[in-house]
Amino acid sequence: MATTEECRSALKRLSDNLARADGDMRSATALDRSLSCHITDLDTTFTGRLRGGGIEVADTLDGPPREKAQIRLAMKGDDLVAMVDGELNFAKAWASGRVKLEAGFRDLVRLRSLL
Repeated sequence: MATTEECRSALKRLSDNLARADGDMRSATALDRSLSCHITDLDTTFTGRLRGGGIEVADTLDGPPREKAQIRLAMKGDDLVAMVDGELNFAKAWASGRVKLEAGFRDLVRLRSLL
C-alpha cells in the first residue's frame, strides 16, 4: 500500500509531467480549477488547484474532501502511483471504477484528451 508521502510525490511527478506537456494535453490542463484527490485506502485527501498546466497541492486532510472541488478524483494510493508511473492506464482504470473522476461537463470535455 502506497504511503501518503508516496502519493504526494506521485502528484508532484504528475504536475511536472503536465507542465512539460504540449498540444491537446497542454490545452486540457490550462484550466484554473479547484482540485481534490481522495486516496481511499489511506482516507486522506490532497486539495489544491489545477492551474497553469500543473497541480498545486495546498493541503493534506484526513478523511474525504470537506468541500466540493471543481475537479474531484478518488482512488487507492497504489493506483495513483501506478498511473503516474505509466503502469496503469487512466481511461481503463476510470472505466472499470478503480478511479473516480467528477467534474462539470465542460471540464470533462476539456480533460478528455488526458484520457
